[in-house]
Amino acid sequence: MTDLQKIAQAALEALEAKNAVRERVLPLSRQLVRHSANTIRAVHRGELDEAKKMLVEGRNLAQELKGSLAGHPDLYHSGYTQDALKEFVEANITYALIAGEELPSPKELEVEYPAYLKGLGEAVGEMRRHILDLIRHGETERGEEILGSMEDIYGVLVTIDYPKAITHGLRHITDMVRGVLERTRGDLTLAIRQTELEKALKEFEERNLWK
Repeated sequence: MTDLQKIAQAALEALEAKNAVRERVLPLSRQLVRHSANTIRAVHRGELDEAKKMLVEGRNLAQELKGSLAGHPDLYHSGYTQDALKEFVEANITYALIAGEELPSPKELEVEYPAYLKGLGEAVGEMRRHILDLIRHGETERGEEILGSMEDIYGVLVTIDYPKAITHGLRHITDMVRGVLERTRGDLTLAIRQTELEKALKEFEERNLWK
């Protein structure tokens, strides 16, 4: 039993150390999620300079999170860690699309492909919100550009058909993207037709005003 006691003691010490790491990174992951959400809100408010600064802070948080998990791949690939990194990706992609900048790559963001692709998909929801804002301001041409980006994203995601164990639930997000894309296309088409109708009526009224 002496050997068993040594094994049990070693197991307890290893698990206690791992649990200590987990307890340390959980607040970091929550902080990264909140920070990413606040960054996206700044983008929607048009505070792009502030959002860009926040992206740098988010990158530092992401690096701290990953650094704390060095030597613990099981915790790194756990749900809460990858979800936090997915939110970090979503914030970066949302900023890039709305600011008209190049999309950051997974290598630049230092994230795994599943987290990147899921963040890419969820950014489509933020693009819908942005298009609705554009419609309210009568900027349908810019809305069409953003819609094109949404279609490009869906065109990529729909080609990725691998088991859930590999993509970590990407298919569900792809289905969500399809629904968001269809609704947004309908809303934007209706807004464009409304704008064209209003323009035609105005031109008709102006022509008849001088008769």
